[in-house]
Amino acid sequence: MTRRLVATYLILAAVVLVALEVPLGVVNERNQRRDLQQRVERDAVALAALVEDTLQAGAQPGDPTLRGIVRGYGASTGARVVVVGPGGRALADSDDERELGRDFSTRPEIATALDGAVATGIRRSDTLGTDLLYVAVPVASGGTVHGAVRASVPTSRLDALVQRYWLILGGVALVVLASVAVAGLWVARWVSRPLTDLRDATRRAGGGDLSARADAEVGPDEVREVAHALNDMIGRLDGLVGTQEKFVADASHQLRSPLTALRLRIENLQHDADAATRDDLDGALGEVERLSRLVDGLLALARAERRAHERAPQDVGALVRERADAWRAAAAERDVELAARAPSGLVAALAPGALEQVLDNLVANAVAVAPPGSEVRLSAAREDGAIVVAVSDAGPGMPAADRDRAFDRFWRGREDRAGSGLGLAIVRSLVEADEGTVRLEEADGGGLRAVVRLPARDRP
Repeated sequence: MTRRLVATYLILAAVVLVALEVPLGVVNERNQRRDLQQRVERDAVALAALVEDTLQAGAQPGDPTLRGIVRGYGASTGARVVVVGPGGRALADSDDERELGRDFSTRPEIATALDGAVATGIRRSDTLGTDLLYVAVPVASGGTVHGAVRASVPTSRLDALVQRYWLILGGVALVVLASVAVAGLWVARWVSRPLTDLRDATRRAGGGDLSARADAEVGPDEVREVAHALNDMIGRLDGLVGTQEKFVADASHQLRSPLTALRLRIENLQHDADAATRDDLDGALGEVERLSRLVDGLLALARAERRAHERAPQDVGALVRERADAWRAAAAERDVELAARAPSGLVAALAPGALEQVLDNLVANAVAVAPPGSEVRLSAAREDGAIVVAVSDAGPGMPAADRDRAFDRFWRGREDRAGSGLGLAIVRSLVEADEGTVRLEEADGGGLRAVVRLPARDRP
């Protein structure tokens, strides 16, 4: 954001500088050329007045008076002066290397001057390799043209002055842009830092860290107002979530006691009941146990996302092997073999106990549906910058439509009558709180494969 703001300031400053300096440079160049032309024209008129009497007296090429006038002017100004007679032949030239007597009548500016008008312009001199500004004025008296004077100066000096002025404007522009960049960087940081802090606080709160707060004491007034509003919103949300958690925890605690008492009463009644009554009591006891699991699941689901901000790097391979060892005895009771393949060094940022609970749910489901003599496989590996944890069984599997709905809350499969419908919903909440994904897919050779993908960390 800081770079974009500074770039915007620089673009605006550059547009303003171009709008101001380009016309200024163009006007300066035009004025410089006009001043030079007027100065040369005044000099040419003055020269014409000086040589008028000499031309009127019928001067010839090489006349000493004319030569002295043009040489003096040329030496003092660096200009070249040519004086021609009424027929256009050169009578005097400030350049001693030029031949006198040459016919200049074919030159447009000389022809115009001999017709009694002033001619000015710029033309290219291939001999000098530069442009020349020339002025040709007639030498006349009493309506009779006695000749003409042409003064020409190289525009190289003028071009150098114009270029120097453009360079000065460019230097001014660079200084202004540098000043704008420095000031703009300060302003951009003053504005963007509070916004960045707001963004970070919002992301932390969205990730479950409701203790996050934005700094509401820095930045413009509008940003501080937004920070205050965000902090108030997070505070109220924290209170609401805390109240919900407290309610769920209190409700779970209060429900556990009567459920435990109810279970004990049913178990006591089972000892004295007849066979028919015992079947009903067994069904009631099963419903009590399912209700207990439902209460525990609701509590776990409510707390799942609140632990996201406590994430820390953990060795996924070690956790997979640990849970496999913990479940191996329970699987053996059902004549199911539990195999784990999880190398060390697979590090991911996880909330405390989250992956363990995910694995417990997935392994419990897999062991429950695995036929006797089959194998439940746990694996962990690195794939495309992520850590993939998989639990596979050789059970009856699940239709594709049911696999899509399996993670919905309170959804149970066609054959699942004892479950609470919250196990896989808890799994998804825990995995997503750790910025991962989970899905069910058909296992090779039949059965179901639960796949958890977690962002990998380079090192713990």
